[in-house]
Amino acid sequence: MYTATTRAIQVTVRPQYLPDQSDPAKSQFVWAYQVRIENKGDIAVQLRSRHWKITDALDRRQEVKGPGVVGKTPMLRPGEMFEYTSGTSLSTPWGFMGGAYQMVTESGETFDIEIPTFSLDTPAAERRLN
Repeated sequence: MYTATTRAIQVTVRPQYLPDQSDPAKSQFVWAYQVRIENKGDIAVQLRSRHWKITDALDRRQEVKGPGVVGKTPMLRPGEMFEYTSGTSLSTPWGFMGGAYQMVTESGETFDIEIPTFSLDTPAAERRLN
């Protein structure tokens, strides 16, 4: 489990390797990741967009940007949380990803919150500190 807190908004990520959807013989490795976003502050915020940075074992990088997450732009009032599950694939048996969500307050102020960088590891992958 990986956690980061920015301006009282806590993001927790739990990655999981999916062997049944992966095919190592074809260099296809698939992970799911569950994200929980919790508003531990005292003002309401809405998630507007995401910006992921994904790096594989060969240091190849890709970026994914877009509105919302899984087709939603959730509003989080103080004490509320939002959870979703998504996934990614790599052509190597390990890598890592992280990034930021853009949030907006009810008064219109925008700011970024950190998505903690987390490891994508297969059970057989050589353990490295990512």
